[in-house]
Amino acid sequence: MRLLLIHSDHIEYEAKKKTKFAEDPCNPSDSFDESLVAFCAVEAPDEDGIEDVVTQAVASIEEMSGQTKCRRVMVYPYAHLSSDLSSPDIAVEALKALETSLAEAGFEVKRAPFGWYKSFTVSCKGHPLSELSRTLTPSEDVVKVEKSPVTHKFFVMTPDGSTHDYQKFVDDSPFGCLIKKETGIPVPAGGEPIHVDLMRTKEFVDYEPVSDVGHLRWMPRGKLVRDLLADYALAMVLEHGASPVETPVMYDLADKAIYEHADKFGERQYRFKSGNRNMMLRFAACFGMFTIMRNMHISPNNLPMKMYELSTYSFRHEQKGEVIGLKRLRAFTMPDMHSLCKDMSDALQCFEEQLAMGWQTGVDFGTQLVAVFRCTEEFYKNNEAWIKKIVAQSKVPVLIETLSDRVHYWIAKIDLAAIDGQQRPIENPTVQIDVESSRRFGIKYHLNDGTEVFPPILHCSPTGSVERVFCAILENTANQKVAHLPTWLSPTQVRVIPVAERHGQAAEKIANTLTAARIRADYDNREESVGKKVREAGMDWVPYVVVIGDSEAESGNLTVTVRMKSEPNKPFKITCTVDELIKTVQDEISGKPYRPLYTQKLLSMQPRYI
Repeated sequence: MRLLLIHSDHIEYEAKKKTKFAEDPCNPSDSFDESLVAFCAVEAPDEDGIEDVVTQAVASIEEMSGQTKCRRVMVYPYAHLSSDLSSPDIAVEALKALETSLAEAGFEVKRAPFGWYKSFTVSCKGHPLSELSRTLTPSEDVVKVEKSPVTHKFFVMTPDGSTHDYQKFVDDSPFGCLIKKETGIPVPAGGEPIHVDLMRTKEFVDYEPVSDVGHLRWMPRGKLVRDLLADYALAMVLEHGASPVETPVMYDLADKAIYEHADKFGERQYRFKSGNRNMMLRFAACFGMFTIMRNMHISPNNLPMKMYELSTYSFRHEQKGEVIGLKRLRAFTMPDMHSLCKDMSDALQCFEEQLAMGWQTGVDFGTQLVAVFRCTEEFYKNNEAWIKKIVAQSKVPVLIETLSDRVHYWIAKIDLAAIDGQQRPIENPTVQIDVESSRRFGIKYHLNDGTEVFPPILHCSPTGSVERVFCAILENTANQKVAHLPTWLSPTQVRVIPVAERHGQAAEKIANTLTAARIRADYDNREESVGKKVREAGMDWVPYVVVIGDSEAESGNLTVTVRMKSEPNKPFKITCTVDELIKTVQDEISGKPYRPLYTQKLLSMQPRYI
């Protein structure tokens, strides 16, 4: 607590305008002659020991009272003394406790109202003892009541519903690597993830030296991949009935629900001062969506209601030494869906659907996913048959973690992860059953008899953050015979290369025909050898490379190198017509989002970014 004490001839105030945290009823105006004015700001650290801080404040006032012989006190909330304020509820609790304690100590006490904009005048006596300031914090010996430590149990459930000691699955497979990480089995320290070099050498994304660490700049090729991943997530959630919204990136910590929800995620947050308001940058879309929900009229007939936002950007103040490449960032893009469910049965059904979405992303991105399901012991006991059902639907073993008590807002969640080149998990899709936030934010509906219901909310990122998805895709290239992206994500899907200048017109015509068919095709018109052009197409991971010479220009039969079917130093080639090539590519990308080239069609016009 910050405390500023003034020995005054006179103080008076008038409440002018209330904030949303204003005390009501209150004394709209008051005054005091010959009093000590205690300007108070209750701070966030005070929440660990309110009683102790109030005791220290009373002692400070007693000290000044003994020196000035004044036994009248005006307790005046004054947030401007601090930039690290407590939640409004805690502040009011502390101020009321201070008022009561002073009265019990024999002081004549008045208290100005909390949460109002007030005008005031104060006349300070001006003698050497007329002003005193203190910074009060909870004493280190304040006794805190601790809950019993939460215990964690791990085991593996296989699709047949049987359970096993997780130690039997510890190996170098992706699932074994997940188990090692989750259960704390030591593994050798790895070097730099391979995607860090790839993201730069392939001109996808780079570090931004004039920003904070963990903030990136995206080149056109990487921006295209990022936008396609965002389009993919949007199409997926729309198919499952979600309604897109957009919400702010910053929130006022004076809102009790916002403060409490943010506090669940520890200290890794961007917090800052805006005027006299303590603000934070969001780390997910929860804040904005929950405030929308609490202002809605909700009918059980409308549930489940699914709300979606591409949270660009979300912020997490990761430790500087942990920030690396696309895997761990301070600013990231999170496809974020929240489903307001009617009841737990509704929530379990939505969970199944959203988990299936997560598994599908592994198929569509070409990354193998592994899973850990976490829940409280009570949830496991009440829903064991359902857990066996979702593991059977997943068709792979799942690591199960049970917690002896609930320590988060969720009672059950599943995390799907890819494994990077260092044999460490990259968290991607997640689904969580939240049983706390609806009550905290006042999100409710009413039964016919008027009973209030605070329903469960599902948190779901169908893909995980866009950056980590791309990280997993790049890391997965280490497992391929010839590194490649899925064709629908490749910045250039077909490159057309003329053998000589006389073949340029035919090559450009083919590139234009492919473009008209919604295929990203570019044309290498540079004055370079064919061999160099083909090698650079390989370095750009172009899925289909067409070389046009005399034979191809005259016959219309194209010689095409198919990257995904090639092996090192053994290019796989097919012969086909333009129409057959179009059909082949369109069949491969069918059902996936499309965007045109983000770079110039002519390679001679494409600059180097890195």
